[in-house]
Amino acid sequence: MDAAARALDFEEAKRCRDMISLMRRGATATEAERADLSGIERQQPGAMGLGTSRQRVTPPPGWKPPAKPDLMTTG
Repeated sequence: MDAAARALDFEEAKRCRDMISLMRRGATATEAERADLSGIERQQPGAMGLGTSRQRVTPPPGWKPPAKPDLMTTG
């Protein structure tokens, strides 16, 4: 992986990195070579941590928030 990165062959370095990751998780070398790594994507930086991966809900067009209740009245 280091040799590929030094040679600026980043696609090969990525493939080696993903194979190493699979082998660390228990795959054999032949299983790691045959694995389809095209769909593997790493989590984006900043999307990790508490509450940072929540989706923001956008209201539909024309939506208005409901009126706040009057606390001085009952019912």
